[in-house]
Amino acid sequence: MSLNSCTDQFVLALLPRKRIASVTTLAADPAYSLLSAQARGVPTNRGHAEDVARDRPDLVVASSFTAPGEIGMLRRLGYPLLVVDDPGSLDAIRRATRAVAAAVGERARGEALLAGMDRDFAELAREPGPPLAVASWGEAGLGAPAGSLADTVLTAAGARNVGAGRGGRAESIEGLLKLAPALLVEGDPRFRHPGRHDELAHHPAVAHRWAGRTVTLPEAAVICGTPLIGRAALSVRAQLRRMGKRA
Repeated sequence: MSLNSCTDQFVLALLPRKRIASVTTLAADPAYSLLSAQARGVPTNRGHAEDVARDRPDLVVASSFTAPGEIGMLRRLGYPLLVVDDPGSLDAIRRATRAVAAAVGERARGEALLAGMDRDFAELAREPGPPLAVASWGEAGLGAPAGSLADTVLTAAGARNVGAGRGGRAESIEGLLKLAPALLVEGDPRFRHPGRHDELAHHPAVAHRWAGRTVTLPEAAVICGTPLIGRAALSVRAQLRRMGKRA
């Protein structure tokens, strides 16, 4: 049983459906999960200790972001519990994958997932995309500060993340013009909620200079670090190549 949207993805990737007691309600939401299709039809929970008492799983998998009160209660009640640190780097993804895989008795499956991630990044290292300068833009952009998973994806794909040292994004028209990236980076526009970021995204200066020159990096790929992150980097490389041909 998983109590966090990030650990949901480890459980879904490692186990057949019949071995999953439940995942969180966010597991089937493509805005948060790369495995939303696999989660459809799997029983869900709200991430509370009461749900654990209802489902009575053999193991509870939680995140370091799970509410401490819930973790404390589960420990007091004696439920078998694995708390996974938030994977914010490729090495952390490896550690988290192996920890969950060992706990659920699926070490081979875990190593296969990691081997797939390593193949993706090895391919990217052999043939990166064109070194186009990119920057996340304002509230409409996906933050990609130096060392973040988003920065890791962009860099592995071949891009130069010129906004990495400025909090991961350009915060003003003036800042964006100073950075002068070839492309803007945005999250998946299908899941954007209306707000002030619309005004920034459609500013005349942005529309004039960067219309049609955006790279999409879905938030679901980098909110939670999983072995599927290599697929996101390959997608960004493909976008860089398309944009490079138009430059």
